[in-house]
Amino acid sequence: MKSKIYSVLALSSALFMITAVAPVEVHAAKRLVFGGGPAGGTFQIVANAVQTYKPVKAIKGFTVRAQSSAGSVENLRKVNSGKIHFGVVYSGHVYLGRNGRMKNDTKKYKNVMAMSFLYGAPGQLVVRANSGIKSTKDLIGKKVAVGNAGSGAFANCELFFTHMGIWDKIERNAMGYNDAASAFGNKQLDAFWLFTAFPSGAVIMAAQTNDIALVDLNADAEKSGFYKKYPYFGKLSVPAGTYRGVNYDTPSFQDSALWVVNKKVSADAVYKLLSAIFTDEGLKYMAGQKKTFKAMSVQNGIKGIVTPLHPGAIKFWKEKGILK
Repeated sequence: MKSKIYSVLALSSALFMITAVAPVEVHAAKRLVFGGGPAGGTFQIVANAVQTYKPVKAIKGFTVRAQSSAGSVENLRKVNSGKIHFGVVYSGHVYLGRNGRMKNDTKKYKNVMAMSFLYGAPGQLVVRANSGIKSTKDLIGKKVAVGNAGSGAFANCELFFTHMGIWDKIERNAMGYNDAASAFGNKQLDAFWLFTAFPSGAVIMAAQTNDIALVDLNADAEKSGFYKKYPYFGKLSVPAGTYRGVNYDTPSFQDSALWVVNKKVSADAVYKLLSAIFTDEGLKYMAGQKKTFKAMSVQNGIKGIVTPLHPGAIKFWKEKGILK
């Protein structure tokens, strides 16, 4: 009799465990994590915007959850490993990572596939207007914020400053944009570097406490052969009046910020997300989150992408007539 009672108890316990655990596992399988970036950066705004857009929230079968990160390089690695499902990564990092050419990292990140172009992100080097700093060479011996370690800003700063021969000749401070703007305002820094869309909230903040200037990065890039070595970068200018007191166009270079996904995410999920965002309403919503996202359009859908697209993205862009 005792044996039968124990058997019933064991069975009940097992059934309880199954019913208690199963829903958690099912929920976890439906949660797709979108890696954004640090506070004050455009990457995090992208992730938050996709998460909160009502048509995305209405999609059945999965939910999207934004998660902060250090930025492009961290997102590349986490998307590749499957720790997160989506992320914002610069096209150059996707290209270098796929081909095992990241700085001090020969691993090939082949699980990362592109979904769409988001916007162009330029390098911006902020200094005080009376500093006398006119080029990157003038930074030698200066205190410079170079972006968060693991971020696209940091990686591209290291790439460019190493190319210019100054990376080991400056006093580097690894910090996010808002922290850098605050330190700059307190005269703890001589300059700070950003690699993000304009206008940047951090630069606007810095311009409220200092008369600022932007350094012409294109001049250094052209003279040094930077574009020949790294052909995925393109030229552009930060328009006059973007920031208080900077009443001139500032030539620079940019990379394309891409929406990327782990290759194991279903084609159906990728297709549904693109279908929700790349509509007139979806694009209007994105542009309302930040003016930078006005660069997003169906016509620009695969701009700046030099690496493989996810099958779900291929289906979507073919239907839109962007892919042949």
